[in-house]
Amino acid sequence: MTRLPRLLAILLLTLMAGVAAQASAERSPEQMIRDSIDELTGQIEGRRDYFADNLDELKALVDDSLEQIADFRYIGASVMGRYFANATPQQRSRFVETFRQTLIDTYAKGLVTFDYRELRVLDNQQSRRYEDQASVDMEVVAEDGSVYPVSYTLRLSDGQWRVVNVIVNGINLGLTFRNQFDQAMRDNGRDYDAVIDGWSPEVGVEELEQGA
Repeated sequence: MTRLPRLLAILLLTLMAGVAAQASAERSPEQMIRDSIDELTGQIEGRRDYFADNLDELKALVDDSLEQIADFRYIGASVMGRYFANATPQQRSRFVETFRQTLIDTYAKGLVTFDYRELRVLDNQQSRRYEDQASVDMEVVAEDGSVYPVSYTLRLSDGQWRVVNVIVNGINLGLTFRNQFDQAMRDNGRDYDAVIDGWSPEVGVEELEQGA
């Protein structure tokens, strides 16, 4: 596995690693991300070899926390884009679950293999434009000194801040996945079930390295 997929694993799974990082409206989005990173590193550090040999346990650990950290229903609707309206309720639900599981299966291994030096939330954050929306900026420093800027987009839902998108090195992952869904619908004659069955999100290594 090359460096950037491992980096993406860190970014995605940072959000899902700890129930203790769950954020209410009283806890700031920035604090949620800080707590989530602390929880993640506390659970993984020193146990990477164990989780590498017991990947199902790592997947279960991530899966247990997903719903409390990321708003996958919102993300799924966003990725489906203009096709969401004509999908059946069953197809919508099935895509959300498929999207969630493919991310876990694709990136969990990267969480225990990526060599990073530091995960740091920036002290100077952007001011909120809306009361129910926020962004949190951080950086991932690789062992070779490479620095990758990351921005999480969060939305206040049912009294909790939940992550709805991630921008890595200027690349909007939500938009990237939406474009891939759109292309898959075109390639499969707008057959929802075929697209959902064959869904396999991809992010180009060169694209992430070069940035936007």
